[in-house]
Amino acid sequence: MLIFRGLYSTRSGSSDPEFVRQAVALTIGNFDGVHLGHQALLNQLSEAAKSRGLPTAVLTFEPHPREFFMPQQAPARLTSMREKLEFFAELGIDQVYVCRFNARFAQMSAQDFMQAICQKLAAKFILVGDDFRFGRKRAGDFALMNKMSAEYGVTVQAMSSVLRNDVRVSSTAVRAALAAGDLLAANHFLGRAYSMSGRVVHGDGVGKKLGFPTANIQLKHNFPPLTGIFVVRVTGDDMPSMQGVASLGVRPTVSKNGKPVLEVHIFNFFNEIYNKHLRVDFLHKLRDEEKYPNLESLTRQIAQDVQDAKHWLTTNDQ
Repeated sequence: MLIFRGLYSTRSGSSDPEFVRQAVALTIGNFDGVHLGHQALLNQLSEAAKSRGLPTAVLTFEPHPREFFMPQQAPARLTSMREKLEFFAELGIDQVYVCRFNARFAQMSAQDFMQAICQKLAAKFILVGDDFRFGRKRAGDFALMNKMSAEYGVTVQAMSSVLRNDVRVSSTAVRAALAAGDLLAANHFLGRAYSMSGRVVHGDGVGKKLGFPTANIQLKHNFPPLTGIFVVRVTGDDMPSMQGVASLGVRPTVSKNGKPVLEVHIFNFFNEIYNKHLRVDFLHKLRDEEKYPNLESLTRQIAQDVQDAKHWLTTNDQ
């Protein structure tokens, strides 16, 4: 999969400026979570691209527009950019354009945006969701895109929302389920276990001192969409799939800085894995995070969490 930065760039490191002028089948969006609705859109894009002999391309944004306009009120991220790119690659997307969402881009009119994606990205087929909006103050919609399509010789289509049990699959629905600790519902919308990934970094060593060493996963954002103690599955490069128990939260017993931390205690695993990139699949929520009066109480609870996690894994055949 080829990754481009911005609407006007060539491939990173490429000396061939003609490459980006190859016609593409394009879709556009934030794709936070890459849930079943996104997957259906991307699969339909792939089918349309194949029938037209075109490569598939995705245009997405960084940061999320709501993070740009309302940084303190923006919703929790479901996926980092790296995670989104990994999911795009798994779904067979050929090219991804990561567009920096800044003040200049926010002022682009709907008409100028349509011109850019048709001329700079050479889009010949565009597929969007039925609620897609674009341009300054979200002035553009599918009706405008369809109206302008003849001018640029591009075919445009809109795809209807995907429903599960009469509920529209959306990033908002996934966030609500995760915030409520309902992993079953969240995973139902995602079509997979919710996951977070990151590099293993050095922590403060508290888990090791308590007899439960943890892998500390670097978080890209300060507002994770879920908190608590979880049964997890861990995978990584050159590593087998492993099981464990994870704590995601502010660790009120041992820390006062309020910064979220993802710590994973992997069962029967003692290898050195600093700087490894791990993916943590959240399988089941055991409980909410709590503050304990002392480290002895915390240690007893961790031991109970380990026991409860192993019991859940045994009874649920993970």
